[in-house]
Amino acid sequence: MELHVVINGRKDLAEQLYQQLREAIATGRLSAGAQLPPSRLLAEQLGISRKTVSDTYATLTYEGLLIGKIGRGTFVNAWAPQPNRVQTATDLACAANLGKWAALPSPMGHPAREEILRYEFIGGATTRHQFPQDEWRRCTQDALRRIAQNSGFYSQPEGVPALRDAIAGHIAFSRGVKCGARDIVVTNGAQQALDLLARVVLEPGSLVAMEDPGYSPARQLFVAMGARVASVAVDEQGLQVDQIPDGTRLIYVTPSHQFPLGMPMSQARREALLDRAIALGAIIIEDDYDSEFRYEGRPTDSLQSMDTRGVVTYVGTFSKTLSPELRLGYAVLPPAIYGAVLKAKQLTDQHSATLPQWALAKFISEGYLLKHIRRCHGVYAGRRERILQRLAGDLSPWFEAVPTVAGFHLAALCKVPVNIPLLMERARQVEVGLYPLDVFFHDKPVRSGLILGFGAIETLDIDPALDKVRDILLQIG
Repeated sequence: MELHVVINGRKDLAEQLYQQLREAIATGRLSAGAQLPPSRLLAEQLGISRKTVSDTYATLTYEGLLIGKIGRGTFVNAWAPQPNRVQTATDLACAANLGKWAALPSPMGHPAREEILRYEFIGGATTRHQFPQDEWRRCTQDALRRIAQNSGFYSQPEGVPALRDAIAGHIAFSRGVKCGARDIVVTNGAQQALDLLARVVLEPGSLVAMEDPGYSPARQLFVAMGARVASVAVDEQGLQVDQIPDGTRLIYVTPSHQFPLGMPMSQARREALLDRAIALGAIIIEDDYDSEFRYEGRPTDSLQSMDTRGVVTYVGTFSKTLSPELRLGYAVLPPAIYGAVLKAKQLTDQHSATLPQWALAKFISEGYLLKHIRRCHGVYAGRRERILQRLAGDLSPWFEAVPTVAGFHLAALCKVPVNIPLLMERARQVEVGLYPLDVFFHDKPVRSGLILGFGAIETLDIDPALDKVRDILLQIG
């Protein structure tokens, strides 16, 4: 790769080279430790004499900007003067808007790899040792062969046809969703699906109704789009539909496994929600994030399967069934908004990466996904049962579990006052990652407690981890 230096004319060659290299170092374009081309090579590239380059290197070395290492070459000095002061956020005309974005909390951010604790109860993380490495490798190799045969053009914004067809078959089988490949847009995770829907449905000042407590990243996204978010309380039957205010344009719900409490929405509430959306002219986002994992009772149909008027957008993700790092999700769109969402997808990122799309299409069509879900279901069921036993046993003086039948997290509500921040701090000191429930409440009365994910923690680690939690609770009273 050539060093970007531009020489104009034949005058002041040494000065031109000196000024450009000095500016590149001062601005950080040539970072500390970067190696410069040998003087002979740079001279050939620029069409100037080697002596001009050597003299310039010598001047910059004398000034402390470069350092020569015998037998290795010339490098930018790690102790070179710092770049000139750049504009801070407060210097810019968009300072207020930057501050708005910076102020958004991130209660569901996962820790960096080096910050992951020995015992992690974080929600949304999948079981690492169950990932089907061999099957996924074979599917990825097949995807590479397919891409090698393609013409080099961009793909379509709605996604690879084979994947959309595979998704349609999978969710029809597992969730009763009524759709074909033509109704699906493949996205970079469920979060991008929410972003696209917000872009085409909302305007600044538009009203969104969502559950409280609820999925904070969705709320923050709607607020960032300039919408007003109305908090609607939930009870044992789910969202209280009669509290959805007039003028609502978008309704966000998690009916199969309410986030974060876990109860499913009753049939009566689902019917009332559809009627209310039709009366308002609103679009419903059904976020069906982890309902493949069900442990008790009869499976419930998706809300989308009940929709006869085209008001429900069904959003799903493979982050929960396979891996959060895969970053593939999808939206099943009603006809009225399909074209607008497709245009928004195209303008946002053209299309999602095709390599994982082709790999996932084969992974689903070969039956690997269903096998993987069944395998993980058994693992998660065992972990869930053990946590419930502990919450009903030696942890019962402090916590009670919210009844839930699906997913791979559960909520534990405080039965007595517990200093949750102190509990979390003490737990981190003994390598236990605990996460609070109250961050998911916005306007409604806050319930104190924990959200206990059991995707990342190994089954044999649950008891040692909860032993540590119990001991800390005894210490802090």
